[in-house]
Amino acid sequence: MRHLLRMASYSSQTNMHARNLAIVWAPNLLRSKDIEATGFNGTAAFMEVRVQSIVVEFILTHVEQLFGDAPLRSTSRPGRGGTP
Repeated sequence: MRHLLRMASYSSQTNMHARNLAIVWAPNLLRSKDIEATGFNGTAAFMEVRVQSIVVEFILTHVEQLFGDAPLRSTSRPGRGGTP
């Protein structure tokens, strides 16, 4: 989520603000087995994805309150420009 928030910080250049990122990423982050199992299509699928995107947008706009303000730990490996 912090990475997506970082991406949203470039929205003036990319137009990918929190809402657009949520629309794109929500179906992957909050995958619905109901949609996959029953083969929802049309209005039902649209409503499910809409709810997912609203939840992801909420999370993105409240990252600090939900996850704290500690920075992400470096996950870089030696030799890739980061600390081990």
